[in-house]
Amino acid sequence: MSNDNPASILAVESVNKTYPGGTKPALDRVSFRVAPGEFFSILGPSGSGKTTILRMIAGFETPDRGRILMDGADITEVPPNRRDVRTVFQSYALFPHLTVQDNVEYSLRMQGEAKAERRRKAGEALEMVDMLPYTSRLPHQLSGGQRQRVALARAIVCRPKILLLDEPLGALDLKLRQQMQHTLVSLQKELGIAFIYVTHDQGEALSMSNRIAVMRDGRIAQLGTAQDLYFAPTSEFVAQFVGRSNLMPILFEPADGRLVANIAGESFPDLVGPKQGPARLALRFEAVTIVPEAEAKEPGGLTGTVEDVLFLGTNFEVNVRVGGLNVIASVPAAREGGFRAGQPVRLRLDLTNARVFND
Repeated sequence: MSNDNPASILAVESVNKTYPGGTKPALDRVSFRVAPGEFFSILGPSGSGKTTILRMIAGFETPDRGRILMDGADITEVPPNRRDVRTVFQSYALFPHLTVQDNVEYSLRMQGEAKAERRRKAGEALEMVDMLPYTSRLPHQLSGGQRQRVALARAIVCRPKILLLDEPLGALDLKLRQQMQHTLVSLQKELGIAFIYVTHDQGEALSMSNRIAVMRDGRIAQLGTAQDLYFAPTSEFVAQFVGRSNLMPILFEPADGRLVANIAGESFPDLVGPKQGPARLALRFEAVTIVPEAEAKEPGGLTGTVEDVLFLGTNFEVNVRVGGLNVIASVPAAREGGFRAGQPVRLRLDLTNARVFND
């Protein structure tokens, strides 16, 4: 990659990292770019390398090979305090003995700014996160969500070029996490600076990001928009990690001059394969429609028996046994009715966005 791309605020170029005593790389040839004002998420399970990337951008780790550029300048060896980057951690990391106002002003005071200017900038930052009425409180007098908002204000008060967020919502309950997602998206739009957000929660990444890099074993498994990852996963790992998918064995067999999918003994002419033989089908839970066998009016589909039903509030997940195969359907929840274990049912498969993976 060249370092003269004006569309990139950040470029990570062919970065490798192996920790002392490690048997495999924490990062293996990782490359990506972040545009100015982009909300860019790094998504992956524990140990996939996402936090290591964040620490390298912040300057807390140095790559064994490769380099990191900001605004076209190589910052690979630049110490953290000389990078125009701020980090928000899951633990908030507020000074317990300082008030909200003093916590937010701290970095400005370290830079030698005058008191009046510090007060003005801190007030603006606190207003952005709806914490202006709490300036005189100490951190222990705030809720977890309020402390996270103060940590955000402290990070943005200097208007960094890049804001790094290391699983910042992990310690919050579900309702607060959802509220903070809206706060982060609004704040990012208002500030117009690049956010790089690390998370293992695919719901957070899908809902907020312009683009997402999905990590697996120190490598980028796929990089794209939320829609790309959800509707067009390029691997079985991404299909199952982003959203929820049935991964079903299928067989492509010749029929009428084409290779047609056979699923659990039933032919599906709408699904045509590139080569004869076994493959796997990734099919989202919501792409499976389920009706009681007694009410099925059209032939075709799969016939099975309900094994169990999970109530998730907005929907049911119905686990259906079809021969030697289990298929899960997501069904909108209703107060009355529903499915029960042992019930014979018919499954319809919407194969529009199904993904086929060959050996």
